[in-house]
Amino acid sequence: MIVGVPRETVAQEKRVALVPDAAARLIKAGHEVLIGVGAGDKAGFPDAAYIAAGARIAPADEVFGSADVILKLNRPDISEARKQREGAALICFMQPAAAPDVIRVLAERRISSFAMELVPRITRAQGMDALSSQSTVAGYKAVLMAADATGRFFPMLMTAAGTIPPARVLVLGAGVAGLQAIATARRLGAVVEAFDTRPAVKEQVQSLGAKFVEIDVVHNEQAEDAGGYAKELADETIQRERALIHERATQADVVITTALVPGRRAPVLISADTVKAMKPGAAIVDLAGESGGNCELSAPGEKIMLHGVTIMAPLNLPSELPFHASQLYARNIVSLLEHLAPKGVWGPALDDEITRAVCVTHEGEIMHGPTRALVGAHA
Repeated sequence: MIVGVPRETVAQEKRVALVPDAAARLIKAGHEVLIGVGAGDKAGFPDAAYIAAGARIAPADEVFGSADVILKLNRPDISEARKQREGAALICFMQPAAAPDVIRVLAERRISSFAMELVPRITRAQGMDALSSQSTVAGYKAVLMAADATGRFFPMLMTAAGTIPPARVLVLGAGVAGLQAIATARRLGAVVEAFDTRPAVKEQVQSLGAKFVEIDVVHNEQAEDAGGYAKELADETIQRERALIHERATQADVVITTALVPGRRAPVLISADTVKAMKPGAAIVDLAGESGGNCELSAPGEKIMLHGVTIMAPLNLPSELPFHASQLYARNIVSLLEHLAPKGVWGPALDDEITRAVCVTHEGEIMHGPTRALVGAHA
């Protein structure tokens, strides 16, 4: 197969879908790899590194027009979708329900498209789980941003001028990003506590040296879905949750929020009143900005200061560590490609659990349920 990797065109995107080591792995397996001119420059992977790995550098039109499979980070725009060779394949983060016009074009051109964010959370798909790998990057970077913004030392320091107590960090949501934030804050010497509605994560939080703050979920309702993600809770539970968060946040120097509910707006966990009651000089890093934000006062993509508190809601945070974020993503996407093309031959089996879950369009049909309901079965 010819595998093509165009340069990303989304503003502020620094990552690349394939790094030279991953390109060499595909070439060793018998594939030809085309890399768009300068595709890896912003991530620290110059064209020369790809050439040394055996790949060929080509203009964007040739990459889209020649490749059997296109590997990307972000969903193509309509122009890119129309450039892609008819009947070829596409693997990237898709968010298909947010771009029905692009999905129609892909279906019209009989392009088989597969969404990285739809990889199921099962054991044999762990190597393909790009949401987790990029969340790891985001959780790490969030702590560095908070440490820079708060104006306080994270570790306890004993100096001739006196003892400085450690910073107090509250992490809301103990998924992949939250756990990485906990681990990073602890390495920097902060006192960390974490809150999550899922009791199952308590041991993971404690194993990282943080305190787990918990409430009893009412009526034994389930706090997570079958895939292990948090799900929306009853109103009574939400009110108790907000009261607890208010209490803990007002004692914290840093709050990092990571709470998401798949397919829904992010839950608002930090109210305007909570922000007003927080310590002057405290910092909030809201990792749910792209889904509306966990803080009522967050401005997605901006850094603001209100009531003496710095509030950051960065977008596409993994792109701020593009070198390692690209390395991790490349391993994920190559693993999925190898699954879809066993023994190097393209042949996605739609009766397979993983393939069926990630497939958005195939042979002119829209396969992804929510998008199918929005757009229709055919283009």
